[in-house]
Amino acid sequence: MPDLLQSLQGRDLGHLRIVAELCGIELTASETETARQELATALLQPETLAEVLDALPHTAHNALATLLEYDGKIPWAVFARRFGEIRTVGAARRDREKIYLSPISPAEILFYRALLARAFFDTPDGAQEFAYLPTDLAARIREHNLLASSSPSAAASIAPAGQAATPEERACPLPPFDYLLADATTLLAALRMGRPTPTLATPPPVVLAFLRAARLVDDDTLQPEAVRAFLKTPPDQALNTLRQAWEHSASFNELRLMPNLICEGEWQNDPRRTRRLILDWLEHIPRGQWWSLRSFLQAIKERNPDFQRPAGDYDSWFIRRAADGTYLRGFAHWDEVDGALIAYLITGPLFWLRKVELAAPAKDAAPTAFRLLTDEAVPLPNEEARLHVSSQGRISVPRLAPRAVRYQIARFCEWQEASHDTYHYQVTAASLQQARAQGLKVNHLLTLLARHAAAELPPAFVKAVQRWERQGCEARLERLTVLRVSRPEILEALRHSKARRFLAEPLGPTSVVVKNGASLILRQALAELGWLVESADDISEEENPGF
Repeated sequence: MPDLLQSLQGRDLGHLRIVAELCGIELTASETETARQELATALLQPETLAEVLDALPHTAHNALATLLEYDGKIPWAVFARRFGEIRTVGAARRDREKIYLSPISPAEILFYRALLARAFFDTPDGAQEFAYLPTDLAARIREHNLLASSSPSAAASIAPAGQAATPEERACPLPPFDYLLADATTLLAALRMGRPTPTLATPPPVVLAFLRAARLVDDDTLQPEAVRAFLKTPPDQALNTLRQAWEHSASFNELRLMPNLICEGEWQNDPRRTRRLILDWLEHIPRGQWWSLRSFLQAIKERNPDFQRPAGDYDSWFIRRAADGTYLRGFAHWDEVDGALIAYLITGPLFWLRKVELAAPAKDAAPTAFRLLTDEAVPLPNEEARLHVSSQGRISVPRLAPRAVRYQIARFCEWQEASHDTYHYQVTAASLQQARAQGLKVNHLLTLLARHAAAELPPAFVKAVQRWERQGCEARLERLTVLRVSRPEILEALRHSKARRFLAEPLGPTSVVVKNGASLILRQALAELGWLVESADDISEEENPGF
């Protein structure tokens, strides 16, 4: 980028004298080129520059701090939206009306002190206009730490965003969330078994994103050694593994995981950089104090609205509102996209990872306040709960049983609907056969259950499982279509007709099993022989009221 002398190139003598006057510099030169060099030399003196910075109003000070935060260069459209425009006037009107004494924006304040310039620079998308701080001025400010010591307003740049929550906003604290590890275990078992995605307390796409970030899953393929180590890790350490993986992940994209938005197209955002910025802002909030979510979002909108859009581009990202498909383009939709993303990160991942607590104004209302926690503030409960096994082969596993145990049990069983904090599984011949196909042995299941059950395993269950292991399945339940007739002669007539090949095993003189898919054919055959058939499908609810 240009330095101060280059940035003053093309400024008339009147402009240079205005800068000197506002910066308290005595300019003696009467020629433009000499005055330009004299002004640049004087302004770069640390003592002079410190005085200039110290005299800046709060708004201009923040604008300069923002420039420095972005390495001295910000797209002009972004900068102007936050810190105002610079009026374009001729030298005659400027000098006659002395507009520099009544600036309309922080940008104009900086411009007439040579602390802000604008120029076009090359970018991957072509030439783009930027607001910038001359390089030697930026270096001098950093070298002597002038911005931090020049004004009390410097403290405002690191002051917490927003304000403490009101009593109404924090009226109903939500219970701490401690389901993420359990949901991760469930999803890992489902992926291992090729089962459909189960219902979880944490949104399944988010759980999968955590597992991918932690490299427990590559696409949808489990990494066995990593999974085994993760499941055996103590709860607090396992959650910290997910937390650290999330913080550093470039693939965990909160914007594309938000349920109320649909992202389309080939545009790219930088979720890791965005996440880091939000976490940095949160670091300035006092830990243990309830904080207003609304005021936090409003403060970010005022201070740094383009946090995830470095070029200030609100038009090229194709994002639709899921509810009605409306495209949310332009800064007017900041609250629905950018602000909603900050709220989602706080009330979603940070809450699920137990980094924040949430509160709402009323039960079942949306969160309106949050409180930052340390890792030790609310430790996870130990995974020591015992499981229960019935004589019918139903296994009930509490959520706080060891994760590795439940993961293994799930691979031997049919899954049933979970109840509050308890997972239910059923041992069946089919589930044991599937486990055997994966190289698992029945003795492993019995050993696992005996070690972690609350009571001795039911002998009938143990006997049934061991018998299956030795002799396979000895009983079978089937759904059959049965033809029942009033007299044996009717069956005899069918056996002598063309439809005889659709009859299976006889069940007596007046009953026979019908082969799959042959019901209509037998209806037609009997009709040709002179008998009409009544089917169970023909019986109305009045004729068959049930229980």
